[in-house]
Amino acid sequence: MSLLALHEVTKVFGGLIAVNDLSFTVDEGSIVGLIGPNGAGKTTVFNCITGNYTPERGQIRFDGAVITGRQPHRVVELGIARTFQSIRLFSELSVLENVLAGRHCRMRAGLLACMLHTPAMRREEEAAVARCMEELAFVGLADRCHEAAGGLSYGNQRLLEVARALAADPRLLILDEPAGGMNDQETAALVDIIRAIRARGVTILLIEHDMRLVMQICEKLVVLEHGTLIADGEPDAVRNDPAVIEAYLGVDDEKW
Repeated sequence: MSLLALHEVTKVFGGLIAVNDLSFTVDEGSIVGLIGPNGAGKTTVFNCITGNYTPERGQIRFDGAVITGRQPHRVVELGIARTFQSIRLFSELSVLENVLAGRHCRMRAGLLACMLHTPAMRREEEAAVARCMEELAFVGLADRCHEAAGGLSYGNQRLLEVARALAADPRLLILDEPAGGMNDQETAALVDIIRAIRARGVTILLIEHDMRLVMQICEKLVVLEHGTLIADGEPDAVRNDPAVIEAYLGVDDEKW
């Protein structure tokens, strides 16, 4: 069953067609890789899904409901969370406070309850802290919860972004180059974390340039070139597709 479906989505910036009549699906419980050369339109697709951009044409459905053009916070509330290509953390805030920011969409205390610091509001806050600590433990950062986020290594900042996204209780987790800047050891740990996330029942859609990682964990690949779909299928079939080989001309096969 498709959890996410894009149908003929087109996004234009001035005279540039960044995404051109793109259609693909992401099945519930799967790990799908969105790949392509630099400038292929991959992050633009993510921004259309998460409400940062509104497509000029086409439709995006999540769990059967049309989400095209919805505001980003509404998309998160529906069950889609993401990380970013460039790390976006509150560097001066603690590791825990950063994850709590991701949990905010699931908290229901109103302004008055917060001002009065009611017992119900305190219970909700305590539950949120406990939930966020679970996610920090999941990515291996619980013992650093009180440190400033900006003091973490680059790889750990990537993991903190994953923990923050998971705190929103997503059904679909969108990862934009999660292994970017990681060393081999950190990348291997990330692979285990991604598999563990899927084992929790979370569907994953990711952009990644590390083709070994992609081939290792993805059950399906969607390949873009200049905003246009050139391949969609199982990794081995996509790897041997002539159009994909041409798009990656000059890329050493050993990287796959």
